[in-house]
Formats: sequence, C-alpha cells, structure tokens
Amino acid sequence: MSYILALDQGTSSSRSIVFDRKGQIVALAQRELPQIYPRPGWVEHSPLEIWNSQLATAQEALKKAGLSASDISALGITNQRETTVLWNRKTGAPVHNAIVWQDRRAEPLCAALREQGMAETIQAKTGLLIDAYFSGSKLQWLLDNVPGAREQAERGELAFGTVDSWLIWQLTQGQRHVTDVSNASRTMLFNVHTNAWDDELLDHMKIPRSLMPEVLPSSAHFGKTAESLLGSAIAIGGVAGDQQSALFGQACFTAGMAKNTYGTGCFMLMHTGHTFQTSHNGLLTTSAAQTHTRPEFAMEGSVFVGGAVVQWLRDGLRAIENSGEVQSLAESVPDSGGVMLVPAFTGLGAPYWKPDARGTITGLTRGTTLAHIARASLESIAYQSAALLQAMSRDAVAAGGAPVSELRVDGGACVNNLLMQFQADLLGIPVVRPAVVETTALGAAYLAGLSCGIYQSTEELSNLWKAERHFVPTMQRSRATELMGHWEHAVRQATAE
Repeated sequence: MSYILALDQGTSSSRSIVFDRKGQIVALAQRELPQIYPRPGWVEHSPLEIWNSQLATAQEALKKAGLSASDISALGITNQRETTVLWNRKTGAPVHNAIVWQDRRAEPLCAALREQGMAETIQAKTGLLIDAYFSGSKLQWLLDNVPGAREQAERGELAFGTVDSWLIWQLTQGQRHVTDVSNASRTMLFNVHTNAWDDELLDHMKIPRSLMPEVLPSSAHFGKTAESLLGSAIAIGGVAGDQQSALFGQACFTAGMAKNTYGTGCFMLMHTGHTFQTSHNGLLTTSAAQTHTRPEFAMEGSVFVGGAVVQWLRDGLRAIENSGEVQSLAESVPDSGGVMLVPAFTGLGAPYWKPDARGTITGLTRGTTLAHIARASLESIAYQSAALLQAMSRDAVAAGGAPVSELRVDGGACVNNLLMQFQADLLGIPVVRPAVVETTALGAAYLAGLSCGIYQSTEELSNLWKAERHFVPTMQRSRATELMGHWEHAVRQATAE
C-alpha cells in the first residue's frame, strides 16, 4: 500500500492527513491556529506558530497511522492563500507577523493603483481585480512599514512567500524557495498567461524581483523534507492553494465543472480548461492546479464570511456554546421569519466587491428570536454562494458555454444538511457532497501522488471520486427567485453610502 501525507495549513487550524492509495483517510491530526487582531480590519498569524503547529500535526498524524516517514511515498501541501510572509534568508526569521488574506490594511495602496489606471492591466495579466485581499499589496505594505525591510529587500537579504513557500523553506531547512502556479496567481504580481512573475507589475509596486520564489507546476518536485523533522526525507510532490486544491480533489478537471468550499469563507471555482476567461460579473480568473506547464484556468468567486458567521454566533452573540449546535437551533423555527443577515464583517467579496460594506440584520420584528437570527446566519452562507453561482453561469453562457448543472461541495459547513438543502433550493440544481469531504487535503495528496507515480492520470483520480449524498431542489423556482430578490435588497442596505 502506498501512503501520502497531506499538510493542510488553513486560516483557523493546521492539519495533517495520511491518505491511502484509494484516497481514504488513514489518520488525521489538527491544531487550532491563534488569530491576531492588532486593529479593526487587520488580521495576522505568527509564521512560527504556523510552522510549529503544522510540523506537530504531521508528526502526530504519522504516529496515529502507525507509520514512519519511510512508509510515505510523497508529501503534498495545501494552504490558506494570499497570506503573506516575509523572512530573512540567512536566519530564516520572519521580519513581521504573517498578514492574513482577510486583512484590509493595504486598501489605500490598492486605491492608489486604481487611481493610477492599473486596473485593466492587472486584470488582463493576472485575472484579478485590484483588492487588498491579494498578496502583492500586503507585501508592498510590509516593505513600506517594517523598519529596514525595504533596504534589506533591495540587498537581496529577504524572501517573500505565501504559506506554502514558508512551509517548504522550513521543511527543506532553507534549501528551497519555491511556490506553485496556483498560489503565485493570487499575488497580483504573476502573469497567468506566461506562468512567470511580471516585471511591469513588480516595478510598479516597487517589489524587488529577488524576493520572489521560483514557480513550478502544482505537481512537481518541490524538494525533500529534512530527515531530522519526520524521521527520514520525504519528497514534496504536490502544492496548491486551498481552493484550487479542493477543485482538484473534487475531480473537477474539465471545463464547466464547479465546486464550492464552505470554510471560514466560501470559495466557488469553475474550471474553464485552457481558456482564460474574463468575468463581466465580478468574478476572478485564476490559475487552476496544473500537472503540466501549459496554463489551466478557473473562474472564482470568494465570500469573505461563510462558516465564520457561525463562529460569530458562538463567540460574539454567545447564541450557541459550540458550532455543532447551530443546525438544531436554526431548525427550531420553520424559516427565518423574514430576517436577513448580511455578514459583511470585513466588507463583501465577489460578486459585489464592496470593501466598505458592514454587516446588517434586516427584517427584525418583536417576534424575532435568536433561532431566527441563527437560521438567517446559516442561510446567508447559501445566499452569498447562490449569488456567486448565478454570476458564474452568466459568464459561462456569455462565453458560449452552458450554465453550471451540478455543484460539488466540501469544507466544514457542508456537513450541515439544512444548509446544503437550502443551497440546492436556491440554485435549482443538485448539490453533491462527496464521500471524502476533506477534498482540500485530498487534492494536495493527488497532486503529490501524480508526481511520484502512485497515480498515472487524472482519469484514474476521477474514478476514485464518489458521492455521499445528492441534495435535490424541492423549492418552487418562483419562491427561490423571490428570496434572492430579498437578499439583494438586504445587500443594497449593507452597502448604502
């Protein structure tokens, strides 16, 4: 039996999963990652905490599986994207906390890029809209605001990386400074047509090229782990940003296939094959995980606050003691009683792109209870995702394709049957939950398995994918349209000047 170790470094936790050749979970270990909020709208992580927690879970997962590192054929990495780390090449020490993807501090730098007329150039080259979400402006902020950082960078003393690069640097003990195309495509600095860092964009944002990691396909040889870390060296064979990794793990390899991940945020991707398609509906074009050097693309929409709304119910409102209680509380009422909750805690992402929006609750009456607010909170995840899929289908039809006919789902909140059924009702298409919902880690494992020869082709991987449950729409389309109209009205109130 061949085993693969997948490291899944996420926003709220670091996890490691051992998979067997059939993509089944053998062992899993997880540790929470502390969140740092220095100011409103700012979110940071300790890079050393990221590394130490990830290494500890890798060691624990091997132990739980009763395996040694020599039993592992390859290691795959998937990671929270856009989160930005800057470190010293000589000492390996970070010069600042990691700036997390949710962080909004670089918005003034993005506003300056828009004023300088860079929006069209950036979208044409990178597929992205100018936003503080992406790594480039976060890196620019670090160089401008950490004392001495720009001078050190100019001398070639610093290294930039997204979380995958940081982990590979640590795993190889500074031997490899690399990333993959899917992570590079989230920086606003990478030309997705040529699969290379773009000198014009680097120069415009005043970012020295010496900072940047080497970029490889998502299935490639990224180096080997140092023997001392896990007991023997393991080849690092697969790397992909979490959402592209989930698309791969869901076996969405061909144009028109789509998945939605319900995590801290929600992320919907639709594969578009080798076609770079510019959205006219507020979506992004991004590099899909690639097994070869030829570019592959996906359209993407990001909801900034998905499952995080349940954490807010737990920690902010104290409406529940643990996240698992939300479904029973929401089901204690037949519907939300007309309550709409727009969880724009850090602005609204696609397809709205309203960074200044703030959360609102509308439709409150004297009869509103916490149960109604809990139900509206869950439903807000489905409403935001439905708005994404509608935008995606409009783009697909405009490009001569067909609307999305089925949505594959994964992530922590997809286990919530109430939410998944409501999602299918709003969309009017089947929502399909796979037998293995850890598709983000599974995608990294598949990419690593392809590079080391465990798997021969994506066709083989498609045959491994199995559905656990189909949620079929039961709501009348007229009612779904009416509800989406109420949602859009609530969004307009959240974004009113």
